[in-house]
Amino acid sequence: MAYRLLGRLVYGSRYDRIPWAQRVYVRPGERLVREAQWQLLTTRAPVMELTDYRRLRPLKANEEFLACMMCGESRQQPLFEPSGNGWHYHVVRCPSCGFLYRNPNILPERLGDLYATGYNSFLTGSYAANRQRRYELTMNAFSPVFDEGKGRRLLDFGSGAGLFLELAERRGFDACGVDLSPESVARANERLSRARAYFGAPEDVPEIAAGGFDVITLWSVLAHLPRPLDDFRGFRRLLAPGGVLLILTVNAQSLLLKAYGPAWSGFTRNHLMFYSSWTVRTLLRRAGFAGVAFAPHYGDTVEAGTTALTRPLRRRLRRTVDLSDGGNMMRVLAFADEEAIGRWGGALTVHRLSR
Repeated sequence: MAYRLLGRLVYGSRYDRIPWAQRVYVRPGERLVREAQWQLLTTRAPVMELTDYRRLRPLKANEEFLACMMCGESRQQPLFEPSGNGWHYHVVRCPSCGFLYRNPNILPERLGDLYATGYNSFLTGSYAANRQRRYELTMNAFSPVFDEGKGRRLLDFGSGAGLFLELAERRGFDACGVDLSPESVARANERLSRARAYFGAPEDVPEIAAGGFDVITLWSVLAHLPRPLDDFRGFRRLLAPGGVLLILTVNAQSLLLKAYGPAWSGFTRNHLMFYSSWTVRTLLRRAGFAGVAFAPHYGDTVEAGTTALTRPLRRRLRRTVDLSDGGNMMRVLAFADEEAIGRWGGALTVHRLSR
């Protein structure tokens, strides 16, 4: 409330017609204020041993306490308690590497509890609006990787209702997907002509478990994985030489997170872990990938040219995202090996991952 009143005093009503999701990026000086706000929060938040943290939190039957999945640090820095309609959880920060994650977290064997009922209606309801546009914009950002799919195998991990598999079909990929929601798998197979969706994990489907994929995609899936390192080592094994893995996920560097804290849109009922461009590097390096490239996310309407922002404000938004690495989503392309970097990395800024 204090920040809102201060904003009114500083900016008046000049930005009232701009949505909150864009206002943080275009008001002069706000980036620096929000960065300082975050620095103050992470400096002042207490740091405690996991044994002490466990005493403060109740543990549900489908949960477990975790140390940091990226660096193994057991100390916790409690930051937020997001909540919604019938749910709430605790988000901590690793004081060593900065990784944000839910703690207590969901047991891997109980992950399906989050998708057993109602998830399909979510995926095909308001969530689905403009989703395929987002996929198209992301594929275009990593051109030419997705320009032509003929003769190339693609696995969509967490394929939901098949919205992306439908696009992969159109681009000529030999595509398949896996998902934990049986309703979503059934809905996907109703809409697909050549591609096929399967219920379960990759190792449950023989033709997927055999590997040899040129592309693996994770669309808004990474934040849902309770054992990310195990999963990504598995993805690395499934990729053919020269293969790539694409990730779209919420960005733990987002200025919106730094501005709104527990009310950030990235804290949803089913999200478990929250990555920045630095912590995702750690994950990919430990899983055996050779390199990674990033494409900044300025917002779907800005990139599609449908935003109501004026041209000067569009430029300011893009500059703010670039300076802060603070777009609300993070787009990542991981390269399995040097062959993949040589084949697809030419037009991108590739960061090599030392082993």
